[in-house]
Amino acid sequence: MTENVAPKEKAYLNFIEQIVARDLTDGKNDGRLQTRFPPEPNGYLHIGHAKAICMDFGVAQKFGGVCNLRFDDTNPQKEDTEYVDSIKEDIEWLGFKWGNIYYASDYFQQLWDFAVRLIKEGKAYVDEQTSEEIAQQKGTPTQAGTESPFRNRPIEESLALFEKMNSGELPEGSMVLRAKIDMANPNMHFRDPIIYRIINKEHHRTGTKWKAYPMYDFAHGQSDYFEGVTHSICTLEFVPHRPLYDYFIDELKEGNDLEDHRPRQYEFNRLNLTYTVMSKRKLLALVKEGLVDGWDDPRMPTVCGLRRRGYSPEAVRKFVDMIGYTKFDALNDYAMLEAAAREDLNARSLRVSAVLNPVKLIVTNYPEGQTEEMEAVNNPENEADGTHTITFSRELWIEREDFMEDAPKKFFRMVPGKEVRLKNAYIVKCTGCKKAADGTIEEIYCEYDPESRSGLEVSAAHCLPAEVRLYDRLFNVENPSADERDFRELLNPDSLTVLPNCYVEKYVAEQTATRYLQFQRIGYFTYDKHSTPEKLVFNRTVGLKDSWAKK
Repeated sequence: MTENVAPKEKAYLNFIEQIVARDLTDGKNDGRLQTRFPPEPNGYLHIGHAKAICMDFGVAQKFGGVCNLRFDDTNPQKEDTEYVDSIKEDIEWLGFKWGNIYYASDYFQQLWDFAVRLIKEGKAYVDEQTSEEIAQQKGTPTQAGTESPFRNRPIEESLALFEKMNSGELPEGSMVLRAKIDMANPNMHFRDPIIYRIINKEHHRTGTKWKAYPMYDFAHGQSDYFEGVTHSICTLEFVPHRPLYDYFIDELKEGNDLEDHRPRQYEFNRLNLTYTVMSKRKLLALVKEGLVDGWDDPRMPTVCGLRRRGYSPEAVRKFVDMIGYTKFDALNDYAMLEAAAREDLNARSLRVSAVLNPVKLIVTNYPEGQTEEMEAVNNPENEADGTHTITFSRELWIEREDFMEDAPKKFFRMVPGKEVRLKNAYIVKCTGCKKAADGTIEEIYCEYDPESRSGLEVSAAHCLPAEVRLYDRLFNVENPSADERDFRELLNPDSLTVLPNCYVEKYVAEQTATRYLQFQRIGYFTYDKHSTPEKLVFNRTVGLKDSWAKK
């Protein structure tokens, strides 16, 4: 396989792509490029995973390689087929296709056989200490660890106990299998790492066949090798794991020439986003405790949450491109994600009229029962999107915030005695208003100039009621992951505002297949999954402008 990136494009390659281009030019792995995306099916993917997806699948796509999907299903305590299905859906929604689907569980027998070989070679042993005792004996980065009292137990004894670990008769935590490497190694991961533990829970694919399961560091590199992965791309927290990754691969194929035919691990920075968390544990807690409306709550950083909120896959990929890939972790501003959404949605959204905080405006000199219709442009950014018909009548809905009885000089909307133009309609002059006993404005009155027609406004009689949900940041502190307080205390109480008495033009109800909407002068919206023709429900994706900074 040859590199298919033109020379003039090389200047725009990120550092991982530059490595791949160089390896292909040098003929490593016989000129092949094979990557993999290896999620653990223990939760729904979030936007941090989206960045990894864009890298793993994107680099294979750019250089004519293949990216496989491999589920790291080595811990049946947390994994479920529900998560497997959601991961597939999210990858496809983002616009990527995998070459093959694999599971770490496909290699359980091969990994078991490798572990047995290590025991026979005196390179692994069964340890019966508690996890606390093992942790205490690890030492510190500047102080060597202490050898386990079981480190030099007879090979035959370790083999027998290892078989017993998989028999189902031993409780979890009673024994582990450890690689015998170097308890004085400055890299803590080399200090006799645990490579197998007991988990007495049925596996979603293998059932009850296994009770002893491999650890991530033992399974990951070998799985890459079994599959023929050439570039194992992961995030920066795996940098100190890389030597152990290479060590096990060397042991697996000891004595063979691996230099040009082996997977190589490369790392890039994680995606961290302000005002949210990426911890699966915390996200799961939010869901389980009912603090959000499921994994796809539009406030969640999950891919399905972004989809439900109205983000397009192109907007997510645009955001990933904006922040780029480096070797340094950073905290990315949530406003950048919203900016990417605005830029993308501006080009693809259907423009419609809606009123979120309505008050009735009556054009007193317009004939009762009369209506006017005219074509409205669906999207000024794309002429091919065409037009639709809107209706004007004597009674209209306007935003309550567009009227003030006693307004400052710079208030250029509706004020008694002054003229304004209704959007896409006539010039009107406000003549007064009607108030309730508590002072609330019930109706506003105006007169129109028949010669000033430029288009048409939306008629109150030709609108439909709707519920609109305004979403904002899930947390009220910039970096909740770094805050020592319980993350539940940091939730933004104003992250969701429900407006039950809104109005939208009837045309909107006919466009259920149109996912992306712009409520003119308000923001970008989408139909919620609970929306029905009888009860329209819309989620705000993002406002037309960034309002968070002002807060």
